[in-house]
Amino acid sequence: MSNREWGLAALNLRCADDVMQLERLGSLHACRLSFVRSLVRQMGRQRWQVSRERFDLDENGYGTAIYRLQTPYGRYHGVMFAQALDDSRRSDRVIADAWDVTFGLIEGDVDASLLEQMAANVPLQEAGRQHPRVLVISRANKSLRNFAHFVKALAKGEQPDPEWLTRVGYLYCTTAVYGNGKFGIADFARLHENPDFRRPFSAQMAGVYLLRHFSIEQVEHLARCQAPQTACALATELRRYLGIGNSTGLGMAPFLISHPQLIAQWVNQRETALALAQRQLPSEEDRQRMLALTRRALQHLEETVTEDGEQTERNAETVASLPDVLAWLESTPLEDDLWAQLTAWSERTLSLEAQELINTLLIELYPERVDPLEEQMGVTENLDLQPDMPLIRLRQLIETHYNWALAHDYQSREGSYWFWYRSVEKEEPRLGVRHEEAGAEKEMLIAIGPRVAHSHAAICEFLEDNPRAKVVDFLLARPRHKEIIRRVQTLVKDTYGDIHANLWHQDMKPMHLLRTKLAFFGASRFDPKSDRWVRITLFQGAPLVEELNAEPEDLGRFDDWSFPLQPQRENGAVGPAGLSPQAGPAAALCNHQPVQGQSP
Repeated sequence: MSNREWGLAALNLRCADDVMQLERLGSLHACRLSFVRSLVRQMGRQRWQVSRERFDLDENGYGTAIYRLQTPYGRYHGVMFAQALDDSRRSDRVIADAWDVTFGLIEGDVDASLLEQMAANVPLQEAGRQHPRVLVISRANKSLRNFAHFVKALAKGEQPDPEWLTRVGYLYCTTAVYGNGKFGIADFARLHENPDFRRPFSAQMAGVYLLRHFSIEQVEHLARCQAPQTACALATELRRYLGIGNSTGLGMAPFLISHPQLIAQWVNQRETALALAQRQLPSEEDRQRMLALTRRALQHLEETVTEDGEQTERNAETVASLPDVLAWLESTPLEDDLWAQLTAWSERTLSLEAQELINTLLIELYPERVDPLEEQMGVTENLDLQPDMPLIRLRQLIETHYNWALAHDYQSREGSYWFWYRSVEKEEPRLGVRHEEAGAEKEMLIAIGPRVAHSHAAICEFLEDNPRAKVVDFLLARPRHKEIIRRVQTLVKDTYGDIHANLWHQDMKPMHLLRTKLAFFGASRFDPKSDRWVRITLFQGAPLVEELNAEPEDLGRFDDWSFPLQPQRENGAVGPAGLSPQAGPAAALCNHQPVQGQSP
Protein backbone atom coordinates (compact mmCIF):
# COMPACT_ATOMS: atom_id res chain seq x y z
CA MET A 1 0.00 0.00 0.00
CA SER A 2 1.39 3.41 -0.99
CA ASN A 3 1.80 6.29 1.46
CA ARG A 4 -1.16 8.00 -0.18
CA GLU A 5 -3.30 4.87 0.22
CA TRP A 6 -2.28 4.57 3.86
CA GLY A 7 -3.29 8.20 4.35
CA LEU A 8 -6.69 7.69 2.75
CA ALA A 9 -7.28 4.53 4.77
CA ALA A 10 -6.72 6.51 7.96
CA LEU A 11 -9.41 9.06 7.11
CA ASN A 12 -12.47 9.02 9.31
CA LEU A 13 -15.24 8.86 6.70
CA ARG A 14 -18.87 9.26 7.66
CA CYS A 15 -20.73 6.00 8.17
CA ALA A 16 -23.02 4.63 5.47
CA ASP A 17 -26.00 4.64 7.84
CA ASP A 18 -25.78 8.43 7.75
CA VAL A 19 -24.52 9.17 4.24
CA MET A 20 -26.78 6.74 2.36
CA GLN A 21 -30.06 7.93 3.86
CA LEU A 22 -32.28 8.83 0.92
CA GLU A 23 -33.17 12.30 2.19
CA ARG A 24 -29.50 13.20 2.68
CA LEU A 25 -28.61 11.94 -0.79
CA GLY A 26 -31.48 14.06 -2.09
CA SER A 27 -29.86 17.12 -0.49
CA LEU A 28 -26.52 16.90 -2.31
CA HIS A 29 -25.11 19.79 -4.32
CA ALA A 30 -22.70 19.64 -7.24
CA CYS A 31 -19.10 19.78 -6.02
CA ARG A 32 -15.55 19.90 -7.42
CA LEU A 33 -15.71 16.19 -8.27
CA SER A 34 -18.92 16.54 -10.29
CA PHE A 35 -18.46 15.44 -13.87
CA VAL A 36 -18.98 18.84 -15.52
CA ARG A 37 -16.37 20.41 -13.22
CA SER A 38 -13.76 17.70 -13.76
CA LEU A 39 -14.32 17.77 -17.52
CA VAL A 40 -13.87 21.55 -17.76
CA ARG A 41 -10.72 21.32 -15.62
CA GLN A 42 -9.36 18.67 -17.96
CA MET A 43 -10.23 20.75 -21.02
CA GLY A 44 -8.43 23.75 -19.59
CA ARG A 45 -5.43 21.90 -18.19
CA GLN A 46 -4.83 20.06 -21.48
CA ARG A 47 -5.74 23.10 -23.60
CA TRP A 48 -8.41 21.42 -25.69
CA GLN A 49 -9.31 23.26 -28.89
CA VAL A 50 -12.86 23.76 -30.19
CA SER A 51 -13.27 25.11 -33.71
CA ARG A 52 -16.20 25.46 -36.08
CA GLU A 53 -15.88 23.37 -39.24
CA ARG A 54 -19.32 23.88 -40.70
CA PHE A 55 -22.21 26.20 -39.98
CA ASP A 56 -24.85 25.76 -42.66
CA LEU A 57 -27.88 27.35 -41.03
CA ASP A 58 -30.58 29.19 -42.96
CA GLU A 59 -32.25 32.44 -41.93
CA ASN A 60 -34.50 30.50 -39.55
CA GLY A 61 -31.59 28.80 -37.84
CA TYR A 62 -32.23 25.39 -39.41
CA GLY A 63 -29.47 23.25 -40.87
CA THR A 64 -26.23 21.54 -39.85
CA ALA A 65 -23.31 22.66 -37.73
CA ILE A 66 -20.10 20.72 -37.04
CA TYR A 67 -17.56 21.53 -34.32
CA ARG A 68 -14.11 19.97 -34.09
CA LEU A 69 -12.88 19.04 -30.62
CA GLN A 70 -9.11 18.53 -30.63
CA THR A 71 -7.35 17.12 -27.56
CA PRO A 72 -3.70 16.15 -27.08
CA TYR A 73 -4.73 12.53 -27.62
CA GLY A 74 -7.53 12.54 -30.17
CA ARG A 75 -9.97 14.34 -32.44
CA TYR A 76 -13.74 14.37 -32.14
CA HIS A 77 -16.60 16.19 -33.81
CA GLY A 78 -19.91 17.43 -32.50
CA VAL A 79 -22.53 17.28 -35.27
CA MET A 80 -25.71 19.34 -34.75
CA PHE A 81 -28.93 19.03 -36.75
CA ALA A 82 -31.38 21.92 -36.22
CA GLN A 83 -34.83 21.56 -37.73
CA ALA A 84 -38.27 23.14 -37.69
CA LEU A 85 -40.54 21.70 -35.01
CA ASP A 86 -44.26 22.24 -34.78
CA ASP A 87 -45.31 23.36 -31.30
CA SER A 88 -47.77 20.48 -31.09
CA ARG A 89 -44.85 18.01 -31.25
CA ARG A 90 -42.60 19.79 -28.73
CA SER A 91 -42.42 17.78 -25.51
CA ASP A 92 -39.98 17.19 -22.65
CA ARG A 93 -41.24 13.64 -22.29
CA VAL A 94 -39.10 10.71 -23.35
CA ILE A 95 -41.90 9.50 -25.64
CA ALA A 96 -41.36 12.50 -27.97
CA ASP A 97 -40.23 11.65 -31.51
CA ALA A 98 -39.10 15.07 -32.79
CA TRP A 99 -36.97 17.85 -31.35
CA ASP A 100 -35.57 21.28 -32.23
CA VAL A 101 -32.00 19.97 -32.24
CA THR A 102 -30.46 16.51 -32.33
CA PHE A 103 -26.74 15.92 -32.15
CA GLY A 104 -23.98 13.36 -31.87
CA LEU A 105 -20.39 13.33 -30.66
CA ILE A 106 -18.19 11.41 -33.11
CA GLU A 107 -14.77 9.85 -32.57
CA GLY A 108 -12.49 10.89 -35.44
CA ASP A 109 -13.34 12.83 -38.59
CA VAL A 110 -16.68 13.28 -40.35
CA ASP A 111 -16.56 12.61 -44.08
CA ALA A 112 -19.46 13.04 -46.51
CA SER A 113 -20.57 9.43 -46.19
CA LEU A 114 -20.66 9.49 -42.39
CA LEU A 115 -22.45 12.84 -42.34
CA GLU A 116 -25.10 11.48 -44.70
CA GLN A 117 -25.58 8.44 -42.46
CA MET A 118 -25.83 10.62 -39.36
CA ALA A 119 -28.27 13.07 -41.01
CA ALA A 120 -30.57 10.13 -41.74
CA ASN A 121 -30.38 8.57 -38.27
CA VAL A 122 -29.35 10.99 -35.50
CA PRO A 123 -32.61 12.99 -35.81
CA LEU A 124 -34.49 9.72 -35.24
CA GLN A 125 -32.61 9.10 -31.96
CA GLU A 126 -33.76 5.71 -30.53
CA ALA A 127 -35.45 4.79 -33.81
CA GLY A 128 -32.30 5.30 -35.91
CA ARG A 129 -29.41 3.00 -36.78
CA GLN A 130 -26.54 4.84 -35.14
CA HIS A 131 -22.95 4.55 -36.36
CA PRO A 132 -20.51 2.71 -34.05
CA ARG A 133 -18.10 5.70 -34.08
CA VAL A 134 -20.77 7.81 -32.42
CA LEU A 135 -19.94 8.18 -28.71
CA VAL A 136 -23.01 10.17 -27.69
CA ILE A 137 -26.40 11.05 -29.15
CA SER A 138 -28.83 13.52 -27.67
CA ARG A 139 -31.70 15.85 -28.43
CA ALA A 140 -32.90 19.17 -27.08
CA ASN A 141 -35.79 21.59 -27.30
CA LYS A 142 -35.68 25.37 -27.23
CA SER A 143 -36.75 27.50 -24.35
CA LEU A 144 -39.04 29.43 -26.69
CA ARG A 145 -39.41 32.53 -24.52
CA ASN A 146 -35.69 32.86 -23.94
CA PHE A 147 -34.92 32.26 -27.60
CA ALA A 148 -37.37 34.92 -28.77
CA HIS A 149 -36.19 37.42 -26.16
CA PHE A 150 -32.49 36.87 -26.93
CA VAL A 151 -32.90 37.10 -30.70
CA LYS A 152 -35.06 40.24 -30.45
CA ALA A 153 -32.64 42.02 -28.11
CA LEU A 154 -29.48 41.10 -30.01
CA ALA A 155 -31.08 42.05 -33.34
CA LYS A 156 -31.70 45.53 -31.93
CA GLY A 157 -28.07 45.79 -30.81
CA GLU A 158 -29.03 45.34 -27.14
CA GLN A 159 -28.16 42.76 -24.52
CA PRO A 160 -30.93 40.46 -23.25
CA ASP A 161 -32.16 40.93 -19.71
CA PRO A 162 -30.07 38.63 -17.44
CA GLU A 163 -33.16 37.91 -15.35
CA TRP A 164 -34.44 35.74 -18.18
CA LEU A 165 -31.51 33.39 -17.59
CA THR A 166 -32.03 33.53 -13.85
CA ARG A 167 -35.59 32.30 -14.33
CA VAL A 168 -34.64 29.72 -16.99
CA GLY A 169 -30.90 29.29 -17.28
CA TYR A 170 -30.63 28.02 -20.83
CA LEU A 171 -31.66 28.32 -24.47
CA TYR A 172 -31.85 24.54 -24.96
CA CYS A 173 -33.06 21.78 -22.67
CA THR A 174 -31.97 18.20 -23.35
CA THR A 175 -34.41 15.37 -22.67
CA ALA A 176 -31.88 12.51 -22.82
CA VAL A 177 -28.14 12.17 -23.39
CA TYR A 178 -27.28 8.65 -24.48
CA GLY A 179 -23.89 6.96 -24.36
CA ASN A 180 -22.36 3.63 -23.36
CA GLY A 181 -23.54 1.52 -26.28
CA LYS A 182 -27.17 2.64 -26.43
CA PHE A 183 -28.88 2.14 -29.81
CA GLY A 184 -25.76 0.89 -31.57
CA ILE A 185 -23.37 3.70 -30.62
CA ALA A 186 -19.89 2.99 -29.24
CA ASP A 187 -19.79 0.87 -26.10
CA PHE A 188 -18.21 2.36 -22.98
CA ALA A 189 -15.59 -0.42 -23.09
CA ARG A 190 -14.05 1.45 -26.05
CA LEU A 191 -13.34 4.37 -23.74
CA HIS A 192 -11.71 2.45 -20.87
CA GLU A 193 -8.24 3.28 -22.14
CA ASN A 194 -9.20 6.58 -23.76
CA PRO A 195 -7.39 9.35 -21.85
CA ASP A 196 -10.00 11.89 -22.92
CA PHE A 197 -13.21 10.15 -21.88
CA ARG A 198 -12.38 7.29 -19.53
CA ARG A 199 -14.08 9.01 -16.59
CA PRO A 200 -17.80 8.26 -16.09
CA PHE A 201 -20.13 10.31 -18.31
CA SER A 202 -17.33 12.56 -19.56
CA ALA A 203 -18.18 11.99 -23.22
CA GLN A 204 -21.83 12.83 -22.56
CA MET A 205 -20.87 16.02 -20.74
CA ALA A 206 -18.54 17.02 -23.62
CA GLY A 207 -21.45 16.68 -26.04
CA VAL A 208 -23.61 18.90 -23.83
CA TYR A 209 -20.80 21.48 -23.60
CA LEU A 210 -20.66 21.68 -27.40
CA LEU A 211 -24.44 22.13 -27.52
CA ARG A 212 -24.06 25.10 -25.19
CA HIS A 213 -21.59 26.68 -27.62
CA PHE A 214 -23.90 25.98 -30.55
CA SER A 215 -26.83 27.64 -28.75
CA ILE A 216 -24.78 30.83 -28.43
CA GLU A 217 -23.75 30.83 -32.09
CA GLN A 218 -27.24 29.96 -33.31
CA VAL A 219 -28.97 32.77 -31.44
CA GLU A 220 -26.37 35.28 -32.65
CA HIS A 221 -26.83 33.98 -36.21
CA LEU A 222 -30.60 34.48 -35.99
CA ALA A 223 -30.12 38.03 -34.74
CA ARG A 224 -27.81 38.84 -37.66
CA CYS A 225 -30.27 37.35 -40.13
CA GLN A 226 -33.08 39.52 -38.74
CA ALA A 227 -31.11 42.76 -38.55
CA PRO A 228 -27.62 42.57 -40.10
CA GLN A 229 -27.04 46.29 -39.64
CA THR A 230 -27.77 46.50 -35.92
CA ALA A 231 -27.26 43.00 -34.48
CA CYS A 232 -24.61 42.52 -31.80
CA ALA A 233 -22.91 39.56 -30.13
CA LEU A 234 -23.95 38.23 -26.76
CA ALA A 235 -21.96 39.75 -23.90
CA THR A 236 -19.27 37.54 -22.39
CA GLU A 237 -20.89 37.62 -18.95
CA LEU A 238 -24.19 36.38 -20.40
CA ARG A 239 -22.42 33.71 -22.44
CA ARG A 240 -20.89 32.33 -19.25
CA TYR A 241 -24.19 32.58 -17.38
CA LEU A 242 -25.89 30.58 -20.11
CA GLY A 243 -26.16 26.88 -19.38
CA ILE A 244 -27.87 23.87 -20.91
CA GLY A 245 -31.04 22.54 -19.38
CA ASN A 246 -31.95 18.93 -18.79
CA SER A 247 -35.36 17.47 -18.17
CA THR A 248 -35.30 14.05 -16.58
CA GLY A 249 -37.62 11.68 -14.77
CA LEU A 250 -37.74 8.26 -13.18
CA GLY A 251 -35.56 6.76 -15.91
CA MET A 252 -32.53 7.73 -13.81
CA ALA A 253 -33.59 5.76 -10.75
CA PRO A 254 -32.64 2.19 -11.81
CA PHE A 255 -29.04 3.25 -12.53
CA LEU A 256 -28.48 3.95 -8.83
CA ILE A 257 -29.55 0.39 -8.02
CA SER A 258 -28.03 -1.53 -10.93
CA HIS A 259 -24.56 0.04 -10.53
CA PRO A 260 -23.97 -0.17 -6.78
CA GLN A 261 -20.17 -0.38 -6.95
CA LEU A 262 -19.99 2.69 -9.19
CA ILE A 263 -22.30 4.64 -6.87
CA ALA A 264 -20.20 3.49 -3.91
CA GLN A 265 -17.10 4.80 -5.67
CA TRP A 266 -18.67 8.19 -6.36
CA VAL A 267 -19.85 8.60 -2.79
CA ASN A 268 -16.60 7.29 -1.36
CA GLN A 269 -14.56 9.86 -3.31
CA ARG A 270 -16.85 12.66 -2.24
CA GLU A 271 -16.65 11.56 1.39
CA THR A 272 -12.88 11.25 1.09
CA ALA A 273 -12.72 14.79 -0.30
CA LEU A 274 -14.76 16.05 2.65
CA ALA A 275 -12.59 14.21 5.17
CA LEU A 276 -9.42 15.58 3.56
CA ALA A 277 -10.81 19.12 3.71
CA GLN A 278 -11.81 18.75 7.35
CA ARG A 279 -8.27 17.71 8.26
CA GLN A 280 -6.57 20.77 6.74
CA LEU A 281 -5.13 23.35 9.10
CA PRO A 282 -7.08 26.53 8.27
CA SER A 283 -5.36 29.81 7.61
CA GLU A 284 -7.01 33.20 7.83
CA GLU A 285 -6.98 33.25 4.03
CA ASP A 286 -8.88 29.93 4.05
CA ARG A 287 -11.45 31.41 6.42
CA GLN A 288 -11.95 34.44 4.18
CA ARG A 289 -12.30 32.19 1.15
CA MET A 290 -14.94 30.11 2.98
CA LEU A 291 -16.82 33.27 3.90
CA ALA A 292 -16.75 34.45 0.29
CA LEU A 293 -17.96 31.07 -1.01
CA THR A 294 -20.79 31.04 1.53
CA ARG A 295 -21.90 34.54 0.52
CA ARG A 296 -21.87 33.55 -3.10
CA ALA A 297 -23.91 30.39 -2.44
CA LEU A 298 -26.38 32.45 -0.41
CA GLN A 299 -27.02 34.85 -3.26
CA HIS A 300 -27.12 32.05 -5.84
CA LEU A 301 -29.90 30.36 -3.86
CA GLU A 302 -31.71 33.67 -3.42
CA GLU A 303 -31.64 34.10 -7.19
CA THR A 304 -32.74 30.52 -7.89
CA VAL A 305 -36.32 30.34 -9.17
CA THR A 306 -38.44 27.22 -8.86
CA GLU A 307 -42.17 26.71 -9.15
CA ASP A 308 -42.09 23.74 -6.78
CA GLY A 309 -43.35 24.70 -3.33
CA GLU A 310 -41.29 22.16 -1.40
CA GLN A 311 -38.02 23.01 -3.17
CA THR A 312 -38.73 26.73 -2.74
CA GLU A 313 -39.17 26.12 0.98
CA ARG A 314 -35.95 24.10 1.17
CA ASN A 315 -34.02 26.83 -0.64
CA ALA A 316 -35.51 29.50 1.62
CA GLU A 317 -34.60 27.50 4.73
CA THR A 318 -31.02 27.19 3.54
CA VAL A 319 -30.82 30.89 2.69
CA ALA A 320 -32.19 31.79 6.11
CA SER A 321 -29.54 29.68 7.84
CA LEU A 322 -26.50 30.97 5.97
CA PRO A 323 -26.20 34.28 7.86
CA ASP A 324 -25.74 32.15 11.00
CA VAL A 325 -23.02 30.23 9.19
CA LEU A 326 -21.30 33.50 8.28
CA ALA A 327 -21.55 34.69 11.87
CA TRP A 328 -20.10 31.39 13.12
CA LEU A 329 -17.19 31.59 10.68
CA GLU A 330 -16.42 35.19 11.62
CA SER A 331 -16.56 34.65 15.39
CA THR A 332 -15.04 31.20 15.97
CA PRO A 333 -11.33 31.16 16.87
CA LEU A 334 -8.98 29.98 14.14
CA GLU A 335 -8.14 26.59 15.68
CA ASP A 336 -6.61 23.57 13.98
CA ASP A 337 -9.90 21.66 13.93
CA LEU A 338 -12.02 24.61 12.75
CA TRP A 339 -13.55 22.71 9.83
CA ALA A 340 -14.41 19.67 11.94
CA GLN A 341 -16.04 22.06 14.41
CA LEU A 342 -17.99 23.65 11.56
CA THR A 343 -19.39 20.36 10.26
CA ALA A 344 -20.26 19.17 13.76
CA TRP A 345 -22.05 22.47 14.47
CA SER A 346 -23.91 22.30 11.14
CA GLU A 347 -25.12 18.76 11.88
CA ARG A 348 -26.56 19.96 15.19
CA THR A 349 -28.03 23.16 13.82
CA LEU A 350 -28.83 23.13 10.11
CA SER A 351 -31.13 21.32 7.71
CA LEU A 352 -29.75 18.46 5.65
CA GLU A 353 -29.58 20.62 2.54
CA ALA A 354 -27.66 23.35 4.39
CA GLN A 355 -25.33 20.75 5.93
CA GLU A 356 -24.46 19.34 2.53
CA LEU A 357 -23.97 22.85 1.16
CA ILE A 358 -21.37 23.49 3.87
CA ASN A 359 -19.68 20.20 2.99
CA THR A 360 -19.64 21.17 -0.70
CA LEU A 361 -18.01 24.52 0.09
CA LEU A 362 -15.38 22.88 2.29
CA ILE A 363 -14.48 20.55 -0.58
CA GLU A 364 -14.12 23.64 -2.79
CA LEU A 365 -11.49 25.12 -0.46
CA TYR A 366 -8.70 22.64 -1.16
CA PRO A 367 -8.40 21.80 -4.87
CA GLU A 368 -4.83 20.54 -4.49
CA ARG A 369 -6.09 17.84 -2.09
CA VAL A 370 -9.41 17.07 -3.74
CA ASP A 371 -8.82 17.20 -7.49
CA PRO A 372 -6.61 14.06 -7.71
CA LEU A 373 -9.65 12.06 -6.57
CA GLU A 374 -11.37 12.77 -9.90
CA GLU A 375 -9.24 10.01 -11.43
CA GLN A 376 -10.84 7.52 -9.03
CA MET A 377 -14.48 8.10 -9.97
CA GLY A 378 -14.66 5.05 -12.22
CA VAL A 379 -14.59 1.39 -11.24
CA THR A 380 -14.79 -2.01 -12.89
CA GLU A 381 -17.97 -3.55 -11.53
CA ASN A 382 -18.12 -7.20 -10.58
CA LEU A 383 -20.41 -8.67 -7.92
CA ASP A 384 -18.59 -11.75 -6.64
CA LEU A 385 -20.31 -14.78 -5.13
CA GLN A 386 -18.51 -16.53 -2.26
CA PRO A 387 -20.12 -19.99 -2.20
CA ASP A 388 -17.85 -21.39 0.55
CA MET A 389 -18.87 -18.74 3.10
CA PRO A 390 -20.60 -20.28 6.13
CA LEU A 391 -24.29 -19.42 5.88
CA ILE A 392 -24.37 -18.24 9.49
CA ARG A 393 -21.61 -15.76 8.61
CA LEU A 394 -23.75 -14.41 5.76
CA ARG A 395 -26.65 -13.99 8.16
CA GLN A 396 -24.40 -12.03 10.51
CA LEU A 397 -23.24 -9.79 7.65
CA ILE A 398 -26.83 -9.01 6.71
CA GLU A 399 -27.76 -8.24 10.30
CA THR A 400 -24.72 -5.98 10.70
CA HIS A 401 -24.53 -4.16 7.36
CA TYR A 402 -28.17 -4.36 6.23
CA ASN A 403 -29.89 -3.73 9.53
CA TRP A 404 -31.57 -0.79 7.79
CA ALA A 405 -33.26 -3.23 5.40
CA LEU A 406 -34.47 -5.49 8.23
CA ALA A 407 -35.92 -2.55 10.16
CA HIS A 408 -38.75 -1.84 7.70
CA ASP A 409 -42.21 -3.35 7.59
CA TYR A 410 -42.81 -4.52 4.03
CA GLN A 411 -46.18 -6.08 4.75
CA SER A 412 -48.08 -2.96 5.77
CA ARG A 413 -50.02 -0.92 3.26
CA GLU A 414 -47.70 2.08 3.81
CA GLY A 415 -44.55 -0.04 3.64
CA SER A 416 -45.54 -1.67 0.35
CA TYR A 417 -47.35 1.28 -1.19
CA TRP A 418 -45.35 1.74 -4.43
CA PHE A 419 -44.24 -0.72 -7.05
CA TRP A 420 -41.80 -0.03 -9.87
CA TYR A 421 -42.54 -1.17 -13.42
CA ARG A 422 -41.41 -0.49 -16.97
CA SER A 423 -43.79 1.23 -19.37
CA VAL A 424 -44.73 -0.46 -22.64
CA GLU A 425 -44.46 2.68 -24.79
CA LYS A 426 -40.79 3.52 -24.09
CA GLU A 427 -39.74 0.87 -21.57
CA GLU A 428 -39.12 3.68 -19.07
CA PRO A 429 -39.41 3.13 -15.28
CA ARG A 430 -42.70 4.18 -13.71
CA LEU A 431 -44.31 4.07 -10.27
CA GLY A 432 -47.65 2.39 -9.55
CA VAL A 433 -49.75 2.21 -6.38
CA ARG A 434 -49.65 -1.44 -5.38
CA HIS A 435 -53.08 -1.78 -3.84
CA GLU A 436 -54.90 0.37 -6.38
CA GLU A 437 -53.29 -0.17 -9.79
CA ALA A 438 -52.78 -3.25 -11.92
CA GLY A 439 -49.34 -4.49 -12.98
CA ALA A 440 -47.60 -5.33 -9.69
CA GLU A 441 -46.89 -8.81 -11.05
CA LYS A 442 -44.51 -7.15 -13.55
CA GLU A 443 -42.61 -5.25 -10.89
CA MET A 444 -39.00 -4.22 -11.51
CA LEU A 445 -36.62 -5.40 -8.78
CA ILE A 446 -35.44 -1.92 -7.79
CA ALA A 447 -36.26 -1.99 -4.08
CA ILE A 448 -33.31 -3.77 -2.44
CA GLY A 449 -34.58 -3.56 1.16
CA PRO A 450 -37.48 -6.02 0.84
CA ARG A 451 -35.35 -8.42 -1.20
CA VAL A 452 -32.64 -8.49 1.48
CA ALA A 453 -35.27 -8.99 4.19
CA HIS A 454 -36.84 -11.84 2.22
CA SER A 455 -33.47 -13.55 1.73
CA HIS A 456 -32.59 -13.06 5.40
CA ALA A 457 -35.82 -14.74 6.48
CA ALA A 458 -35.15 -17.67 4.13
CA ILE A 459 -31.57 -18.00 5.44
CA CYS A 460 -32.75 -18.05 9.06
CA GLU A 461 -35.29 -20.73 8.24
CA PHE A 462 -32.70 -22.85 6.40
CA LEU A 463 -30.20 -22.56 9.26
CA GLU A 464 -32.70 -24.04 11.71
CA ASP A 465 -32.35 -27.40 9.97
CA ASN A 466 -28.83 -26.90 8.57
CA PRO A 467 -26.76 -24.97 11.14
CA ARG A 468 -23.43 -25.84 9.48
CA ALA A 469 -24.55 -25.08 5.95
CA LYS A 470 -22.51 -23.01 3.53
CA VAL A 471 -23.87 -20.47 1.07
CA VAL A 472 -23.63 -23.02 -1.74
CA ASP A 473 -25.89 -25.44 0.15
CA PHE A 474 -28.52 -22.77 0.60
CA LEU A 475 -28.38 -21.70 -3.05
CA LEU A 476 -28.73 -25.26 -4.30
CA ALA A 477 -31.99 -25.41 -2.40
CA ARG A 478 -33.05 -21.76 -2.97
CA PRO A 479 -31.39 -20.57 -6.20
CA ARG A 480 -33.61 -17.49 -6.55
CA HIS A 481 -31.62 -15.79 -3.77
CA LYS A 482 -28.32 -15.89 -5.66
CA GLU A 483 -28.41 -12.34 -7.00
CA ILE A 484 -29.13 -10.67 -3.67
CA ILE A 485 -26.59 -12.83 -1.79
CA ARG A 486 -23.88 -11.95 -4.30
CA ARG A 487 -24.78 -8.29 -3.87
CA VAL A 488 -24.59 -8.46 -0.07
CA GLN A 489 -21.29 -10.34 -0.07
CA THR A 490 -19.73 -7.75 -2.37
CA LEU A 491 -21.18 -4.56 -0.90
CA VAL A 492 -20.20 -5.24 2.69
CA LYS A 493 -16.82 -4.00 1.40
CA ASP A 494 -18.36 -1.12 -0.61
CA THR A 495 -20.58 0.18 2.15
CA TYR A 496 -21.83 3.20 0.16
CA GLY A 497 -23.32 0.98 -2.54
CA ASP A 498 -26.91 0.68 -1.36
CA ILE A 499 -29.39 3.43 -0.52
CA HIS A 500 -30.70 2.91 3.02
CA ALA A 501 -34.39 3.31 2.26
CA ASN A 502 -37.53 1.34 1.58
CA LEU A 503 -38.26 2.31 -2.01
CA TRP A 504 -41.75 0.82 -1.63
CA HIS A 505 -42.76 3.13 1.21
CA GLN A 506 -45.56 5.62 0.72
CA ASP A 507 -43.34 8.47 1.98
CA MET A 508 -40.47 7.66 -0.39
CA LYS A 509 -39.68 10.69 -2.57
CA PRO A 510 -38.46 9.74 -6.06
CA MET A 511 -37.02 13.24 -6.45
CA HIS A 512 -34.27 12.34 -3.96
CA LEU A 513 -33.14 9.54 -6.28
CA LEU A 514 -32.99 11.89 -9.26
CA ARG A 515 -31.08 14.56 -7.39
CA THR A 516 -28.50 12.05 -6.14
CA LYS A 517 -27.32 11.22 -9.63
CA LEU A 518 -27.76 14.73 -11.03
CA ALA A 519 -25.62 16.24 -8.27
CA PHE A 520 -22.73 14.00 -9.31
CA PHE A 521 -23.27 15.09 -12.91
CA GLY A 522 -22.89 18.71 -11.79
CA ALA A 523 -26.48 19.92 -11.94
CA SER A 524 -27.61 23.21 -10.44
CA ARG A 525 -30.94 25.03 -10.05
CA PHE A 526 -33.07 21.96 -9.26
CA ASP A 527 -36.58 22.79 -10.39
CA PRO A 528 -38.98 19.88 -9.75
CA LYS A 529 -42.04 19.86 -11.99
CA SER A 530 -43.67 17.06 -9.99
CA ASP A 531 -42.42 14.45 -7.54
CA ARG A 532 -41.24 12.38 -10.53
CA TRP A 533 -39.44 14.71 -12.94
CA VAL A 534 -37.17 17.70 -12.66
CA ARG A 535 -35.46 20.35 -14.76
CA ILE A 536 -31.88 21.30 -13.98
CA THR A 537 -29.10 23.35 -15.54
CA LEU A 538 -25.62 22.18 -16.53
CA PHE A 539 -22.53 24.30 -17.26
CA GLN A 540 -24.07 27.56 -16.05
CA GLY A 541 -21.14 29.85 -15.24
CA ALA A 542 -18.62 27.56 -16.96
CA PRO A 543 -15.71 28.99 -18.97
CA LEU A 544 -16.39 29.47 -22.66
CA VAL A 545 -14.82 27.77 -25.66
CA GLU A 546 -12.60 30.78 -26.24
CA GLU A 547 -11.43 30.64 -22.60
CA LEU A 548 -10.31 27.00 -22.59
CA ASN A 549 -6.68 27.87 -23.26
CA ALA A 550 -6.04 29.72 -20.02
CA GLU A 551 -2.45 30.16 -18.92
CA PRO A 552 -1.40 27.67 -16.21
CA GLU A 553 -1.22 30.37 -13.56
CA ASP A 554 -4.84 31.31 -14.33
CA LEU A 555 -6.32 27.81 -14.06
CA GLY A 556 -7.41 28.38 -10.46
CA ARG A 557 -9.66 31.26 -11.48
CA PHE A 558 -10.66 29.41 -14.66
CA ASP A 559 -12.08 26.57 -12.53
CA ASP A 560 -13.87 28.80 -10.01
CA TRP A 561 -17.44 28.92 -11.34
CA SER A 562 -19.67 27.11 -8.87
CA PHE A 563 -22.89 28.82 -7.73
CA PRO A 564 -22.89 31.44 -10.52
CA LEU A 565 -24.53 34.81 -9.93
CA GLN A 566 -26.72 36.86 -12.25
CA PRO A 567 -24.76 39.43 -14.28
CA GLN A 568 -25.80 43.03 -13.79
CA ARG A 569 -27.44 45.21 -16.43
CA GLU A 570 -27.04 48.96 -16.38
CA ASN A 571 -27.89 51.41 -19.16
CA GLY A 572 -28.39 48.51 -21.55
CA ALA A 573 -24.94 47.03 -20.96
CA VAL A 574 -24.24 43.80 -19.09
CA GLY A 575 -21.37 43.56 -16.62
CA PRO A 576 -20.08 41.25 -13.89
CA ALA A 577 -22.40 39.97 -11.21
CA GLY A 578 -23.16 42.23 -8.30
CA LEU A 579 -23.82 41.20 -4.72
CA SER A 580 -26.76 41.80 -2.48
CA PRO A 581 -25.76 43.74 0.66
CA GLN A 582 -25.91 40.65 2.89
CA ALA A 583 -23.79 38.60 0.51
CA GLY A 584 -20.59 40.66 0.65
CA PRO A 585 -17.70 40.82 -1.85
CA ALA A 586 -17.83 37.35 -3.37
CA ALA A 587 -19.22 37.85 -6.85
CA ALA A 588 -15.74 38.12 -8.28
CA LEU A 589 -15.36 34.40 -7.76
CA CYS A 590 -17.81 33.40 -10.44
CA ASN A 591 -16.50 35.97 -12.90
CA HIS A 592 -12.92 34.71 -12.90
CA GLN A 593 -11.62 37.63 -10.85
CA PRO A 594 -9.32 37.40 -7.82
CA VAL A 595 -10.91 36.81 -4.44
CA GLN A 596 -10.31 39.47 -1.85
CA GLY A 597 -7.14 38.51 0.01
CA GLN A 598 -5.70 36.54 -2.90
CA SER A 599 -3.15 37.67 -5.46
CA PRO A 600 -4.53 38.36 -8.93
